[in-house]
Amino acid sequence: MTRASNISLATSLLVVAGLLAGCVQIDNPDSEPIDIKNVILTNLSPDCADYSASYKANVTDVKRSTPFVSQIKVSDDERSCTIIANDIPNYDFNDDTAHWAEPIATQGLILTIPRNPELGMSTTELSLTTYNAVMLNGVILDQLANGCYKPEDPAADRDGNIANGCGPSVEWRLNPIGPVSFGTDSHNGHTQPGGLYHYHGNPNALFDPQETTFGSPVIGFAADGFPIYGTHYVDPDTGQLLEAKSGYTLRQGSRPTASGSPGGEYDGTYIQDFEFTGAGTLDECNGMTINGHYGYYVTDSYPYVMGCFAGTPDPSFLKSREFAGWGMAALGAFLIPVSTLTFLLVRRRRAKANRSLSSTLKLETS
Repeated sequence: MTRASNISLATSLLVVAGLLAGCVQIDNPDSEPIDIKNVILTNLSPDCADYSASYKANVTDVKRSTPFVSQIKVSDDERSCTIIANDIPNYDFNDDTAHWAEPIATQGLILTIPRNPELGMSTTELSLTTYNAVMLNGVILDQLANGCYKPEDPAADRDGNIANGCGPSVEWRLNPIGPVSFGTDSHNGHTQPGGLYHYHGNPNALFDPQETTFGSPVIGFAADGFPIYGTHYVDPDTGQLLEAKSGYTLRQGSRPTASGSPGGEYDGTYIQDFEFTGAGTLDECNGMTINGHYGYYVTDSYPYVMGCFAGTPDPSFLKSREFAGWGMAALGAFLIPVSTLTFLLVRRRRAKANRSLSSTLKLETS
């Protein structure tokens, strides 16, 4: 796409939808959906209400030569925004770089974004039970892979890694943007069981990485309500345009050689290959506060978009089916020892009661 095309698309979207802060406001979100195919956003507003409108894009699954319609609707009230989306991206997808296990399928996402998010007293780890964010094209950000080092698994490759089925608690989780291929397309997206398309990192869409004037726009909102920006920001003290830098660095040396460890050099294959050192401009969650507003930033190195939640994730981002399965497994693991302990305690009390009754009988008969 030419730069002129990008400008034309962005301009038309700005005029109609007010995607540039301070421009036209949408009065009727139920009007004709705005075409956002391949659009480049420019709005830096951290308030999700400034994006309230209906959007669509006619796109194609490239490898399957199948047409799809991306549909997104953003609405708001005083406390939150609601994003309804079918999770189809606003560009042609499943291109030559993709190797997906399942075809894409439309979803029925209904997600709530807090309009006045607050930083938590402590951060919340990313997990497999919660989607991380939703982009303004209606696509989910789900950074953690369900692949890990598990050499005892029949599906393990020669390095002992499996691509799926690891669950929420593992010691060596694969980095989906690392050396091991996850079959993502050119937008760092692929499908998971059920056909849900999602990003593991930079969507390579929605913002111009060469933006040199105002800084990168908001391209999505995290589950805790804070905005996600592209790669650049304007330093409020100097007015200089800077690239946001991750505070994580690759560990030096070799991984442990004990049982359960893959060994070898730290090379970014696993997310545990990285540690937060504060070497960049961003905090542990890959965010920072500028002009009183906290936000996450896309970076060219780990963790790529988010490292954790700085606030509290909204429950609407919970993965209901997977969470229920893992939750029941955890509950079962808890209930088994509890039931065993209960049995032993009851048995012990009965034995004590029998001994007491036996002593009483002996006293009465003596």
